[in-house]
Amino acid sequence: MKKTQTQVCIIGAGPAGLLLGHLLRAEGVDCVVLERRSPDYVLSRIRAGVLENITVSLLERLGLDSRMKAEGLPHDGFNLADGERLIRIDIAELTGQQVVVYGQTEVTRDLMDAREERGLEVVYEAEDVTLHEVDGDAPRVTYSLGDEEHQVDCRFVVGCDGFHGPSRKSVPASVGKEYLREYPFGWLGILADVPPCNHELIYANHERGFALASMRSETRSRYYIDVPLTDKVEEWPDDRLWDELAIRLGPEAAANITRGPALEKSIAPLRSYVFAPMRHRSLLLCGDAAHIVPPTGAKGLNLAASDVHYAADALVRFFKAADNDAIGGYSDKALARVWKSERFSWSLTKLMHRFPEDGPFERAMQVAELDYIANSRAAQTSIAENYVGLPV
Repeated sequence: MKKTQTQVCIIGAGPAGLLLGHLLRAEGVDCVVLERRSPDYVLSRIRAGVLENITVSLLERLGLDSRMKAEGLPHDGFNLADGERLIRIDIAELTGQQVVVYGQTEVTRDLMDAREERGLEVVYEAEDVTLHEVDGDAPRVTYSLGDEEHQVDCRFVVGCDGFHGPSRKSVPASVGKEYLREYPFGWLGILADVPPCNHELIYANHERGFALASMRSETRSRYYIDVPLTDKVEEWPDDRLWDELAIRLGPEAAANITRGPALEKSIAPLRSYVFAPMRHRSLLLCGDAAHIVPPTGAKGLNLAASDVHYAADALVRFFKAADNDAIGGYSDKALARVWKSERFSWSLTKLMHRFPEDGPFERAMQVAELDYIANSRAAQTSIAENYVGLPV
């Protein structure tokens, strides 16, 4: 067995794992990142594209923001559609801040391309990753690479390996608690090389269901509708999906929709999930390993970035200042922001979707809430503050 010694072993080389690795290396903390998939597979995953301040600021801090600034689309606002009108939330005017539309794949690519120059060691196609002795002060991680067995000895393990990874499963059941809300629909998404129908995002609540008009660039659009979990992608040929989008987004947006063949089409289930605590002895959890949000609030990647911000700060203070309290406080700090983001994503999901169990009363509450938002600066400010990202 080949053995490696490092200070931090990071499981998962998605944006959270790579971002944490770069932040630690920038501060002189040794780390190794393990990823079970190939680089091409990691880059093939289609994910979110709205970056809030914490994610942008971390890329700026690392000096890895040049392509984001050149190709990203700064947005001053977004829209809620209630079937009769567009309610614009002017986040720039209400908060003095912006969000940036820049795909998660592109963030990952920027972090990936910088790894060799920055001295970040990433092992791809690491199979059978297993965590050992995270209860103590000398954890280790084993994995196989081809026919060779490997072991990483470290002081801390950080799980950035998603909902299905091995990290969270290494926390004893008696220690962790799960909070789960599963939604009775999924999002059917289509990615197409066509210009977006609006220069800002539109979240639509229509009697036929939810729709979202988004984009990845000025020439690539991403659209979603909610569908029953029993639906299959094969039941939604491109023409049917474009027709449904035109209905749900309303006539103003429909008039500007450019149709095109799907580059990617899939159905993703929606859930709200939190695992607490996010630290167990020598194991820290970041991102989807600890929490899932419905994509309605554009919080998934950004919440992972805030976890990484707290984790990097705690680990650097531990190794450079022997500060045990920083590690001890990681979970509480991260969870305080997680729960606020969960609340916002849940509330926006509840507001913009028609739930099967809802009746006339629930629908009347949606109408009243949307009307209140349309006419209340205070309500719009609250939404804008959450959408652009609460302080870390």
